[in-house]
Amino acid sequence: MFVAPDPGLLRLRVSLRAVLGIGLAVAAAELAGLSLTASITGGLAALLALFTVGDATVRRQAVTTLLLPAVGFPVLALASTLHGQPLLRSVSWLAVVFAGVYARRWGPRGHALGIFGFMMFFSTQFLHAVPGQLPELYGAVALAVAASCAVRFGAWCIERRNPPPAQPAPLTGRGLARPTTRQALQATAACAIALAVGLLLSPDRWYWAVGTAWWIFVNTASRGETLVRGFRRVVGTVAGIAVGLVVAVPLHGAVGPTAVLVAVCVFGIFYTAGPSYSWMTFFVTVMAGLLYGLLGVLHPGLLWLRFEETAAGALGAVIGVALILPVTTHATTEAWVQRALHCVHRCTGVAAMRLAGDERADPAPLAAELELLLGRARLSLAPLVHPVSPLRARKARARQVMELLDACAREVRGLATVAADPDASHDARLTAACHRVEAAVLALAPPGQALTDRLAVPEQAPHHHPGAEAALAHLHALERVLADLAAPLRTSPRAPLSAA
Repeated sequence: MFVAPDPGLLRLRVSLRAVLGIGLAVAAAELAGLSLTASITGGLAALLALFTVGDATVRRQAVTTLLLPAVGFPVLALASTLHGQPLLRSVSWLAVVFAGVYARRWGPRGHALGIFGFMMFFSTQFLHAVPGQLPELYGAVALAVAASCAVRFGAWCIERRNPPPAQPAPLTGRGLARPTTRQALQATAACAIALAVGLLLSPDRWYWAVGTAWWIFVNTASRGETLVRGFRRVVGTVAGIAVGLVVAVPLHGAVGPTAVLVAVCVFGIFYTAGPSYSWMTFFVTVMAGLLYGLLGVLHPGLLWLRFEETAAGALGAVIGVALILPVTTHATTEAWVQRALHCVHRCTGVAAMRLAGDERADPAPLAAELELLLGRARLSLAPLVHPVSPLRARKARARQVMELLDACAREVRGLATVAADPDASHDARLTAACHRVEAAVLALAPPGQALTDRLAVPEQAPHHHPGAEAALAHLHALERVLADLAAPLRTSPRAPLSAA
């Protein structure tokens, strides 16, 4: 949380903007004379609009933000209408869960709209909203979207100068093996289990279990990732409850101090979301306790129930991911590593072409793509290196893979930097080195899988130049790293590393 890099203070600026946008949305709802329930709904809508919308361009972000009410309004109406009909309410929410996860196949927009729809259903349960409050809730959501747009795309458009990096395309599949289909089924099953257990624990606060199961499935792709995320959510919840006992409970819902602390929690949610899921969950839990204080229902027993419901949701997620079309951490990691290696291959070829004099060849975008792919590979490896993992051989292997992938990234960045030098030139030694890198990547490909793109490095007479010498150094280092990757990637994941 405190030592994670923040280039350009981007996380800091986004977090401060979130406090401003959400504060503006709540203030607008209060000035409009809306109820406390509506004001909280508006604040949540603004938080989601600023937190979940992550399209690649500012224009697409604005369109997605404006589409949020199109999903949120029908869900609010459905959830409030079915508030007194438990069976229909449960079935409807599970349908919203399935649709919300399935919508991720349409990229960042589907992801944001799916989360917004789910959370609008959640908010009606949290606030016990009824159909008579719908006009106020609609007004609060509309004001929240307007406030979010005014701050994000008007007063403080950080993304205009710092566009978010294009995320790598998700792993593909067909039918039930397609990630969005598989995760939609897993999440629905997990939420159904969480709902049933949550109702047994409390007929009034059961929705926390469903919310926990839902959020554990966000941004996970394998069984290991989901299990670790569930563990981190429980840890963050326990810490948040402990702080809530000494901070939120004594306040008794005092408006001024509560508003200040909620603003601190909002900042914490945005600032820690990237580096630490546990810290983000901690701030969410403290904020929930403060909001319960505003509603006049907070007491220590409620916070303990919050923990029980969180544990029930985590249990549902564990069962869902383990029994419904499970995907192992090893399979997911293998897929992302192979994509990263193919990117190394392409970047090497483009860099060599640039050094040979082709000004149209630019390895910089491929180097940036490699960083994103390696980030996704690190995420898939994280469960294996987590402190609670008892698999020592796999942990050692995963650490070695992560270190070697980081070394690959360093050499590729260096190669791209050398290629950008207009005075650098190519000699025949680069051709041979690039082909050796290609052979090293081919050796790491799974049996029966071949690269579809071959290095097209022009043959030229020797012509020594400092740029070529630096490029050769990076290529030789890259070749050594790729050779070292053969041991952890091509042997059994259960075998001791020393046996490789």
